[in-house]
This record gives sequence, structure tokens and C-alpha cells, in this order.
Amino acid sequence: MAELTFDNLVDDNNYLGSERARLENKAILDELERKKKARSMAVPTDDNRVKARLRELGEPITLFGERAADRRDRLIYVLSEIQAAKGDDGMQLDDESPSEEEEEEEEFYTPGTLELREARRRLAEYSLPRAQKRVAQQHIDSKIPLGRIIDMRKKIFAEVKAFANLGSQIGDERPIAQVRFAPNSEILATGSWSGNVKLWNIPSCTSIKTLRGHSDRVGGVAWHPQATLTQSKDAVNLVSGAGDTNLHLWSLNSEAPLATLKGHADRVCRVAFHPCGNYVASASFDTTWRLWDVATQQELLLQEGHSKEVYTVEFQDDGALVASGGMDAIGRVWDLRTGRTAMILDGHVQAILSTCFSPNGYQIATGAGDDTIRIWDMRSLRALYTIPAHTSNVADVRFFRNSGVPLPTAHKDTLNGDIDMDDPDVKHVDADDNTKKIEEEWSYRSGSYLVSAGYDGYVKLWSADDWQLLRTLSTDSSKVMSVDLSTDAKYLVSGTYNRNFQLFAPEDVLS
Repeated sequence: MAELTFDNLVDDNNYLGSERARLENKAILDELERKKKARSMAVPTDDNRVKARLRELGEPITLFGERAADRRDRLIYVLSEIQAAKGDDGMQLDDESPSEEEEEEEEFYTPGTLELREARRRLAEYSLPRAQKRVAQQHIDSKIPLGRIIDMRKKIFAEVKAFANLGSQIGDERPIAQVRFAPNSEILATGSWSGNVKLWNIPSCTSIKTLRGHSDRVGGVAWHPQATLTQSKDAVNLVSGAGDTNLHLWSLNSEAPLATLKGHADRVCRVAFHPCGNYVASASFDTTWRLWDVATQQELLLQEGHSKEVYTVEFQDDGALVASGGMDAIGRVWDLRTGRTAMILDGHVQAILSTCFSPNGYQIATGAGDDTIRIWDMRSLRALYTIPAHTSNVADVRFFRNSGVPLPTAHKDTLNGDIDMDDPDVKHVDADDNTKKIEEEWSYRSGSYLVSAGYDGYVKLWSADDWQLLRTLSTDSSKVMSVDLSTDAKYLVSGTYNRNFQLFAPEDVLS
């Protein structure tokens, strides 16, 4: 199969999905138009006249449990349906009319720069082949026998259930706002309310260096996708955002920032690196999230759309989408290639504090102040499942992901274990077949479970197929503010309000 690129992408107007989306959009717009006209209708306010009008239209004059206000609303609905069927734009039914006409809301657009247009094109060129490869791999995975899936699932979840406390370390003078493992799983970055970003050795939890530059509390830290792997230590390896409204770009060889990104008008909360490493997104209390070019330190996009402060932002692994969540309890999924909203995550009743895309590319987990995690499916555009996760705010949610990460040494060693070849009970398995099974299991592990942190002092691990609780880990704090999983599947870390971070690992790693 030829690699899908921006140039050979074909827009098939007869594609069933596009036609269905067009019809669904038309139905939504028609319904909005009907409601808009219904609001401008003049209908009686006297209940007896409402009943008389319903009788004239052949409708029941009252329904069980219906109040006068409900009856009038029903009359408005019936009349609007009749009007829509007739196509009559003006239907005055009584002398009573609204004193003022409602002001029409018009859709508005913000002019984009040439740099943004070029960035959108590059993002499309980057994301299309990645999405093609992901879908092709999912087709292959769909052919795995059910028995094999059950075996892999049991083995992975047995390891997850074996997580235990490895150690704790005082991380700073003030609460730890966010913790994130480096791509090589050997360094941990912590951002605290003191304004410092610190780097730590894993698993020894010894300090490497302190990055100073912010004058207010750090809200988010994020690693470059290739940091500690192929990225030069002198280049940008880390980004942080803080209450001083600034973002800092950091290298691993200096304690001073390489660059400062200015533009937000209020506190910066979470930050995220795009999978390609060329762009950074930041969420802010100024009700916007912004997209920045790392190379030029230029603001490419100022995106509005939330009615209150924006707290979290996260990229999809393909690089085509970005999800934002805020204090308005609404999440939005944006298509970076077009700038349009791909999905609205409407269901939480309190502020959304965390968002995370599943490695499968079409599911999103959101954690909120209503103590729940909601799983959203972008294929059906609805909430798939609600997890009653914690007894207080769900501060952070993270899927396990190992996309692009080679098989760790610990897993490779299982291929070279000591086997008594003279034992008649030993089944002789071809080395290539065994290697294939280990790699298959490593691939299946990505996205198979997720972890959450709550203000109830607990860290919880959940299965990502039936969304059931696998393991509950207690911390030494009443509030866990952040959590992360290492890409080698060895470690789990939590950052707490108690100013420390705790490291967890399966029992085999502890031994």
C-alpha cells in the first residue's frame, strides 16, 4: 500500500461517512432554525386560549402531569413544526408579540497568518501517514485469536496488579503540580508551585538539576518526543508553563531557559509537545489555548471556544487532533489541519482537569472535578463509559503508551532464559515465533490500561477495555495532583500536594 500523503489524498464526495455527516449537520441546523423561529412566535399566554388552540390543531388539550407552562411550550413546538412543514416564514397567531426581536448570532472567523497555513499543511503531511500505519496495524491486531488476546491480557494485568511503593522523595518546597517521565524512562521532570522545574534520576530519585526561570507556580511540564533519545542535549528538550503567563523552553545542558514564549494574558496551566516535536500547545486561564512554533518561538494560533478558563490540552498520537478542557466543564477536540471542532465533550458537571488520548487514536479519557473519568469515542461522537473513579477531584489521567519505544531489555531477556533442553516436559518453540509473541504482547500492551490521580489521596489503575479497577495505590498525601507511567512499563510516579513524589513499580522490579 502506497504511503498516504497530503498530495495523493483523495476527497471522495460520495463517501458514506461524509454523506452521513452532511445529513446529520443539516438535521442539526434545521432543528436550530426551527427553535429560532419558535422563539419569535406569538402564542397565547392564557391557559384557556392555549387549550383552545391545541384543540383546533387536533392535539390533546392536556397531557398527564402537564403544567400550564409545559402546555404552552408544546403549543409552540407544534406550531413550529407546522410552520417548518409549510415553509411559512411569518406566522402570527395572536396579537401578542414580543416587544423586541432577538439579535441574530453570526458565525465569525479570525484571519489566520501564512505561517499558520503552512503549519497546518505540515501537520497534515505528518499525521496522514501515521494514521494510515495505525489503522493498518489495527487491522492486523483484529485478526489475533481471542485465546491469545485473553492470555496477553491476563499477563499484562497481573503485572499491573503487582505495582507497589518503591520509594518517596521530597520534590520541592511547595506542592508538585505535575510529574512527567522522559521518553527513555530514566529521568523524571517535576514542576512545582515554587516556580522550579527539577530533573531526577530514576529509579534512584536523586536530583540532577534545577531549572529556574519562572516567577510563579509551574502548572505543566512536557518532554520533547525525542528528548533523551535522539534529541541533542543542547536543543529544546522540555517545555514548562507557569502562573507568570510564560512558557519556557529548556535544554538538558543549561539551568537557564533557551527561550521564553510570551502571549498569554493569564496563568498558564498544562502544556504539551506535538508528536513531531516542532510545536507546543498551552492552556491558560485567559480562556484560550495557543499553538507555538518551537523553532521560531512564534505564536501560530490563538484558539478561543471555551467560556471559562482552559486548564488542560493534549495532542493525539497521530498529530492531527488536539483536545482541550476547561473550567466550563466542556471539552473540545480540534482538528489542527483545518481548525474546526471535531467533537464536543459535553457531559461532566464540574471542571475538566485532565485529558488524554488513547494510543488507539479514537478514544479520549477526561478527568474532572465531578470525581469521574469519562471515556469518549470519536467514532460514535458520544461518551462510551463513565468511571466513578475517586471520591474527590480527578486531577490527572494517563494511558500507558509505548508507541515508537523499542522492546525493553527486561522483556528481551525472557527470550534468552535458561531452558533445560533435555527436559521432556519442555515444549521446543522456535526462537523466531517466541520473539514474535513477545513483540506482539509489547504492542498490545500500549493503551491496554490507564492510571488516574485523585484529590482523595489515591492512585488507581484501570483496564482500558472494560474500564474496571485493577489496583489502588495509597500515597502519603490527601491530594495527588499528577501521575505518569514510564514507557518501559516499569514505573509509575505520582506528584502530591505534600511536596513529594512517590515511585511505584511491579514486584519483579522491586526484587
